[in-house]
Amino acid sequence: MSKKVMLSGIQPTGSLHIGNYLGALKNWVDILNDYYGFFCIVDYHAITIEYDVSQMQKRIIEAAIEYLACGLDPNKCSIFVQSDVRAHTELAWIFNSIIPVAELERMTQYKDKSRKNAENINAALLTYPSLMAADILLYHPDIVPVGEDQEQHVELTRMIVRKFNNRYGEYFKEPNTYHGKVLRILGLDGQNKMSKSLNNHIALSLTAEETEKLIMQKAMTDTNRKLKTDAGNPDICNVYSYHKIFSSEEEQKEICESCKNASIGCVQCKRMLAKNINDELMPIRENINKYSNDKDYVYDVLKQGAKNASEVAEKTLYEVRNLMGLVDDKRK
Repeated sequence: MSKKVMLSGIQPTGSLHIGNYLGALKNWVDILNDYYGFFCIVDYHAITIEYDVSQMQKRIIEAAIEYLACGLDPNKCSIFVQSDVRAHTELAWIFNSIIPVAELERMTQYKDKSRKNAENINAALLTYPSLMAADILLYHPDIVPVGEDQEQHVELTRMIVRKFNNRYGEYFKEPNTYHGKVLRILGLDGQNKMSKSLNNHIALSLTAEETEKLIMQKAMTDTNRKLKTDAGNPDICNVYSYHKIFSSEEEQKEICESCKNASIGCVQCKRMLAKNINDELMPIRENINKYSNDKDYVYDVLKQGAKNASEVAEKTLYEVRNLMGLVDDKRK
């Protein structure tokens, strides 16, 4: 492949939200002219915690629809489901033979998920980074667009590269992380990262009316501002942090000054924000509706994506096994 390559993925845990869009999908779309993309719907990662089996396939197809709706072009990338490419789990097992358990146990995400899922601390939670490393290295990417919470896992992937190359010969290259303009967006509560599990998110699939209602009711502003006549502080206002993403520079300046001199109230500020968010999401929502009504096309994209990904992944897996002395072509 002559073009540089990038690899990334998102779990199918329900409708994507503006945090996923700003922190991941928008970044992917922005650089697709410079990189060929492998974009994975990581269903195997999603089974490390308890989930509703009856909803899994629905969530996978919804994720694919939203990938496409956000602008991922199947002519410039491969969109596929992780479990449809068998090499992911096989390479992960190989990497399990390289990674020290202590390295896995120190992963921040493992500790966090173990606390949240105390009754289901399974082996897959511990070896999650092995599978993520396989997801990445199967495709020899130049960059891995990730959020700041995944930086530690990519660093572990680089360590795996060094250990594998040292033991079996130079083969993998160390991938670089790529961060777009927006690394992390707080949820509507203004306290935590935007997350479906915390119910502090704005789903891409909401209607304009639902979005405005959610912002009016749940978006936190400057908690020190009790009355409209009180001067506000945009620097500690979560709504203003959204304005810095969705509103023009002119609007940002106007809102900042008006908040400080109390010539604008939080209600008006929220309404302006809701309008600007809805303006940006309108074409995405139109595309969600379009692809939701043409699921045959979406399935065709996933099948072709899995075929493209498998061709690259199986070649990598064969070469890895050969380097490890696990291949004897006479047995074929």
